[in-house]
Amino acid sequence: MNELFKKQVFEIIMMIPSGRVTSYGAIAKAVGYPNHARHVGNALRNYDEEFPAHRVCNGSGKITASCVRDFVGKLKKEGVEVREGKIQDFKKVFWNPLEEL
Repeated sequence: MNELFKKQVFEIIMMIPSGRVTSYGAIAKAVGYPNHARHVGNALRNYDEEFPAHRVCNGSGKITASCVRDFVGKLKKEGVEVREGKIQDFKKVFWNPLEEL
């Protein structure tokens, strides 16, 4: 994976406000690779504990990370409700980097 791509992905994720979420696809579009949502997910395989990876989900609001329980707990602390791995009121809490940066 291109290190510049990974750096840009991480920079965008660091900008997601607490209590908001975005999708792998929205991040891919924001860094100029609209068809590379899966690559965004791959970039998130290694990160620091404090890194807000829990604020990224798939395009339908489902948490697809293997550490779903941990992510749900972190999102709950930020006021984001998750039921059965799916973010509730997804459109309301969705943060679009192309519109909000």
